[in-house]
Amino acid sequence: MKAFDRPGDSTPYSVTELTRIVKSLLEANIGFVWVRGEISNLTLHSSGHMYFSLKDENAQLRCVMFRSAKSKLSFTPESGACVEAKGEITVYERSGQYQLSVHELVTAGVGSLQLALEELKRRLEKEGLFDPSRKRVLPAFPRAVGVVTSPTGAAIRDVVRIIRKRQPGVGIILNPVRVQGGGAAEEIANAIREFNEFGQVDVLIVGRGGGSLEDLWAFNEEVVARAVFESRIPVVSAVGHEKDVTVSDLVADLRAPTPSGAAQMVVRDRSEVSRQVSTLGRSLLVAVQNRLSSLRREMERNAGRYGFRRVMDTVRQRMQRVDELARRVSVSTGKVLPQRRQHLESVAARLRALDPHEVLRRGYAVCRVQATGAVLREASQVRVSERVNVELHRGALICSVQEVADNEEQG
Repeated sequence: MKAFDRPGDSTPYSVTELTRIVKSLLEANIGFVWVRGEISNLTLHSSGHMYFSLKDENAQLRCVMFRSAKSKLSFTPESGACVEAKGEITVYERSGQYQLSVHELVTAGVGSLQLALEELKRRLEKEGLFDPSRKRVLPAFPRAVGVVTSPTGAAIRDVVRIIRKRQPGVGIILNPVRVQGGGAAEEIANAIREFNEFGQVDVLIVGRGGGSLEDLWAFNEEVVARAVFESRIPVVSAVGHEKDVTVSDLVADLRAPTPSGAAQMVVRDRSEVSRQVSTLGRSLLVAVQNRLSSLRREMERNAGRYGFRRVMDTVRQRMQRVDELARRVSVSTGKVLPQRRQHLESVAARLRALDPHEVLRRGYAVCRVQATGAVLREASQVRVSERVNVELHRGALICSVQEVADNEEQG
């Protein structure tokens, strides 16, 4: 039995029933596909929808692109153009024709790029490069802005013009790079790293003007995403294509729709700042005036209280207390000083009694052997005819020993 035979029933399907069966089978078993072909029979309907066929040398496929999808196109389709379309196979029941409902349309070769881009986005998102929590706030008043873009494109002219208009004192430093073609991604990544090594700018603008997906591809390269992610300087991605979001847009601290928009984001308009300062100044003045009025009212309330009426009385009591303490200090000093003076005189007398010169004053003398300077304590220390120095209270004598008396005889 065939799949669509009705067992025990010879009633045939209606055209609508069979068409719907075919439609459900196609949609369930094919789903979304990429198809490459040449555009033909292009019709732009007043509704905004677009109808065309994709053909090759052996077949053709009817296509419809509804207005919502068509509004996202980055180019204008033309008959004869070779394109790649992403869509879902469905059946238009009224005509019974199967067709491709197109969601994305790119020039030939871009479809594979789009698939690679989606894969890269998934991988980088899994690694946390798109995590909103790591994105930094831009400095409110940057002293210098670094720009990574082409030196000849409209992007740098727009950035310079807007920054000069909004804040003429802000420095602008360009690190020129290619923004499309082979090697462009590496140049962009290196320029970001060089600015980080330079360390003299507060924020970076990285981008270019608009273009096709192929033109913007350098900003979808992993090397650029890594450089933006590793930058210690906040980065504003300014790839001038509002409809398409590049990988650098997702990694950057802030995304601007155009380079002009980026310049407006990183530098505040001085006239706007001036207005804000004036507003804050007025608010501050009102707040100070209100606070002073409040303090004045509080002071007036307190002035009527007992403590404030008797302020001078309190001061006089403190002055009297100071006089009392001064008298106590004077009395204590009068008692202590005589005691200290008497003790000092006693110590001085003892020191004078120990002074060798005081001993000599009483008639004693110090005798030394002239040859050695040794002090004589015993007669046996010298011999007859040896010279001796005798030190008196005043002056000295040089003597010659005539005789040495025996100690026993002296005793």
